[in-house]
Amino acid sequence: QVQLVESGGGLVQAGVSLRLSCVVSGRTFSRHAMGWFRQAPGKGREFVAAISSSGGNTAYGDSVKARFTISRDNAKNTMYLQMNSLKPEDTAVYYCAGRLVMSSVTVSQSENEYYYWGQGTQVTVSS
Repeated sequence: QVQLVESGGGLVQAGVSLRLSCVVSGRTFSRHAMGWFRQAPGKGREFVAAISSSGGNTAYGDSVKARFTISRDNAKNTMYLQMNSLKPEDTAVYYCAGRLVMSSVTVSQSENEYYYWGQGTQVTVSS
């Protein structure tokens, strides 16, 4: 059983940075492509960023490009989301997600492709 636990959320002012972490249980983390999604109140889930199992390939949603950076440390079973220049519109619950993949370069942007989800961490950005 794979379990994902997010942390690092909080209440911050616009313009500052936050780093989210997602710790994954189990011994197969290095075979999972991972992603971050977010959901603001009253809105659907939005793709934020994704990373291949090797870490060599990444993808970003248009609204976070050049501000957010996704990374992973397979030795620590952990994925990160570095969020810079935060804006009030970044306010949402952030979820990490994972899927077992055969290829080390696969990057998945659709939530429907992910099997495992964390419980979410709240990020609130005040103006």
